[in-house]
Amino acid sequence: MTPTDLAQHIVETPLCDTHEHLRREPDWVDDGPDILRDLFENYAPADLRSAGAPEEAMARLMDASDPDIEGRFEGIRPAWEAAQFTGYGEAVRLIASEIYGLPELTGAGLAGAQQTLNGLRQPGQRLHLLRDRANLDHVQVDDFRWLCEPDASGPEFFLYDLSWANFCSGTIDFGAVAAETGVTVTDLASLRRGMEGLFDKHGPCAIAVKAQHAYNRTLLWEERSDADAARALEAALKPDPEKGLDEATRLCLGDWCWARGVELAVEHDLPFKLHTGYYAGNDRMPVDRIPAGNLCRLLAQYPDARFVLMHISYPYCDELVALAKHYRNVWVDLCWAWAIDPFSSCDFVRRFLHAAPVNKLFGFGGDTGWPTSSAAYAIQARRWLTRALEAEVRDGLLTEAQAMGVATRVMQENQRACFDLEGTRSAIHEAMAGSSA
Repeated sequence: MTPTDLAQHIVETPLCDTHEHLRREPDWVDDGPDILRDLFENYAPADLRSAGAPEEAMARLMDASDPDIEGRFEGIRPAWEAAQFTGYGEAVRLIASEIYGLPELTGAGLAGAQQTLNGLRQPGQRLHLLRDRANLDHVQVDDFRWLCEPDASGPEFFLYDLSWANFCSGTIDFGAVAAETGVTVTDLASLRRGMEGLFDKHGPCAIAVKAQHAYNRTLLWEERSDADAARALEAALKPDPEKGLDEATRLCLGDWCWARGVELAVEHDLPFKLHTGYYAGNDRMPVDRIPAGNLCRLLAQYPDARFVLMHISYPYCDELVALAKHYRNVWVDLCWAWAIDPFSSCDFVRRFLHAAPVNKLFGFGGDTGWPTSSAAYAIQARRWLTRALEAEVRDGLLTEAQAMGVATRVMQENQRACFDLEGTRSAIHEAMAGSSA
């Protein structure tokens, strides 16, 4: 079948990748995966476990010290056959076919692909794979740290988020704050100075602020008084050695720190990214925590902030469309969503277009650690975005030219409008010049 002009446009348009957890170049080159870990060390294990893969077989699958690649794969084959058509399974198949030339997974084929992987795990290949083969404009990386120093393997390409998750959770490493800023936290005023110090030090080279505290607390935010926060901080500085910090105290401190982080993000002109919706992994997702609607008080309190709500709040997708339609300070990111549930994500794009302004939608983030997975997830996103927009054209809702314009917006133009790419890159160059002076 000859690709449509729309499909070709989506293939050829550089894609802004707004969310990854990519490991650094030395990790990839010196301590990277073998072929089975490269294929499956992303989100696929969750579906394999749901399909019934035994834990001992899963452990062996990921044991790169075991040279029996065929035997390691055979242990999870029944689960793989059940899970191969999920979004996660599709991504594995794309890594196999597009990176390693394997139309199907067989023990012999996997063993042969190891040599190809050895060639990819060389200096510079990580950047080449993502920029040149996957056609990514840049990658925004959350590596769970405050530090956003230039990445020598591609300083204009690999941009970093300033992590705020522990502050939002109320689980603050006070020693780390002191080591990083020179501020010893003893009261609320010094905590505020420590947070300001982190932004002053790392904000200029950061592309955004990121928090995924929905994994360990509710997204429901409440405004907290300084007096209440001071009492919570006092308890956090001297926690009960047996019980630790109780949840109510932790939420109080977390809400206060979350709000200060939003204020600092506004001051430093940084978008604030928030994990919403589905959890990675298995057997630990309290669904009342995760809907994006829990954020309404925060969104209303800070109209000047730029909130990027991630993962389409799956499975609470319609609620998120309503937030983007109603709140001027909300942007929506399809990062990870294509892999979680590609059909729902395809439908989400179409629903979004006819309910919310199209300039508020970001098209892709792989949300994974190895560059091969990121490249495959980008292929997956392009193909499903093509299906969504071709359906719009086929149903007479958009012309092909309009659909191409939508594709350009959600693939790169909206991201450029929300994130200060040029300012961040300029700050990175200044930091590099200063460090070499």
